[in-house]
Amino acid sequence: MQDLAGPDAPRKHPICDGFALVRGLLLGLVMASAPVLACPTSCLCIEKGGMTVVQCVSHNLEKIPTDLPGDTVVLHLASNHITHIPNHAFSELRYLQEVDLSNNDIETLDAAAFQGVSDSLLVLDLSNNRIQSVPKEAFARLRAKISLSNNPWHCECTLQEVLRELRLDPETVNEVMCHTAVQEEYAGKPVIQVLDSGINFCNFHHKTTDVAMFVTMFGWFTMVIAYVIYYVRHNQEDARRHLEYLKSLPSSSQISKDFDTISTVL
Repeated sequence: MQDLAGPDAPRKHPICDGFALVRGLLLGLVMASAPVLACPTSCLCIEKGGMTVVQCVSHNLEKIPTDLPGDTVVLHLASNHITHIPNHAFSELRYLQEVDLSNNDIETLDAAAFQGVSDSLLVLDLSNNRIQSVPKEAFARLRAKISLSNNPWHCECTLQEVLRELRLDPETVNEVMCHTAVQEEYAGKPVIQVLDSGINFCNFHHKTTDVAMFVTMFGWFTMVIAYVIYYVRHNQEDARRHLEYLKSLPSSSQISKDFDTISTVL
């Protein structure tokens, strides 16, 4: 068959072909070994507008995934069965801006749950969970807009101090209700309404503590008085018995008469 390149066309040297083959293999190996951001098997990772959005909605998750991509910006974990947010749960996600944990079974948050993302986080949704109380440090230095609606909150001093420092979502703030309260008359009312009315749960807490301390001191005082009374009565009883014993002993005059009688007989 005639060479289509023509008799004058330059021919490739076999050595050049070998170098090209090796270079191709090396390039393939480099590309194969290049780091690829992994996505949890139970989630869907999407590149959207230069941001990595991780979708883990309604996947029956019981814990927050630990193998999330490091460049995650938006994390959707709604409608799962997560019950607890541990310390440093998101500390590896330096670019995290939005977290949706709504409609889970969250009951507890550790004090350092959001440590590491306090500067980057802009939106945090914890609505429709089972949270009754949180540590004072749980939301420390968070600047994010936070939704805490539809949780069975117990209204007391710690919650009041926590809410004072938060930027609550204005659209859901009236849905943050006192499910229970240290003062029963405020149960079932919006927390913001109770606090705006001038109620200070911390004052009530201090009064309760003072009453408890008074009751404790009264109890100790009662025990001391009871012991003193017992001690006095016990000593009186001992003294009475000792006196009866002394009375039962023969008197000195009787002993003298007995001695004289013996002397006369002798």
